[in-house]
Amino acid sequence: MTEQTKTSARGKGLAPAAGSGHEVLVSDEDRERAAERVRAAVGEGRLELGELDGRLSGVYRARTLGELTAAVHGLPEPTPRGRLVVDRAPTSKGALGLFGGFRRAGEWVVPPRFTAWSMWGGGQVDLTEARFAAQETEIRAVALWGATGIVVPDDIDVDVRGFGLFGLVGRRGARRSGRPGAPRVVVRAFALFGAVITKPKGE
Repeated sequence: MTEQTKTSARGKGLAPAAGSGHEVLVSDEDRERAAERVRAAVGEGRLELGELDGRLSGVYRARTLGELTAAVHGLPEPTPRGRLVVDRAPTSKGALGLFGGFRRAGEWVVPPRFTAWSMWGGGQVDLTEARFAAQETEIRAVALWGATGIVVPDDIDVDVRGFGLFGLVGRRGARRSGRPGAPRVVVRAFALFGAVITKPKGE
């Protein structure tokens, strides 16, 4: 082929650049996003647990976008991190356990300021499936002769502050920092002959 013919072919788009479209090589970040998509699908019941290993093997073997797309075929994108903060009215502003208990859990919307009281009782504030009305949330937890557990997911920023007077304010394995852009939760706690414990799911 003459130089003129090569130039003409390139001008007509007959010789596309190498590495375009599905032939683009994938990065480690691309694989991790795809793996998260597979795990989310198993957690939602879209895939059987027995399919997990096969799908993940396909994800980590993939070298091109085409191969990676095939490994996650039929699976929706996971919920973007930004959608943890929603433009919806808070579900509740506080909780009270007085000679009894309370539990806030499931899919609920946490207000920018949430107050939990445990007096001669106990309670749990579970944030693992929650959405947030603001990028930064303050949870005020007071335990008087009682106990409050705050359950947090591992992809939000958590800061625990406070003290206990003949009591305990602590964190069990809860990460201080989540992913960039994740919601931030500040726990301000006071325990008098009681306890306020922040912990991850399953602890």
